[in-house]
Amino acid sequence: MSQRSPTDLTDAEWTIVAPLIPAAKSGGRPRTTDMREVVNATFYILRSGCQWRMLPQDFPPHPTVYDSFQTWRRAGVWERMHDTLRGALREASGRTRAPSAGIIDSQTVKTTATGGSGALMEASAYGGASATWSSMSWGCSWS
Repeated sequence: MSQRSPTDLTDAEWTIVAPLIPAAKSGGRPRTTDMREVVNATFYILRSGCQWRMLPQDFPPHPTVYDSFQTWRRAGVWERMHDTLRGALREASGRTRAPSAGIIDSQTVKTTATGGSGALMEASAYGGASATWSSMSWGCSWS
């Protein structure tokens, strides 16, 4: 499968992620949407910041992608996917699968030119100050 965007999963990445995708519900119509394309579309939206309705037409329809994203979020699929990929990446770098410690972002930023007790604010109060999202690596190689 060719990649249309840098956020598309490689075959090696899909091999790891595919077992984490919930099976189609029993009964009713059989699933016709390629779940790899749903994951690719979700990653495209998250990385590009585009609106769901502005998803390029070579992806599945935006309501399908959005509904899958929300259903999987409520079911904890994204969290399991994150934990699995984090564990695989840690093992690949020679570390234990589960982290033994965590770091909470407690960064502070100056808000005024003058000093004093009101000169510092917690950065986490402002969404732009956290490095959590930008710390995720999109260029990992799983091969």
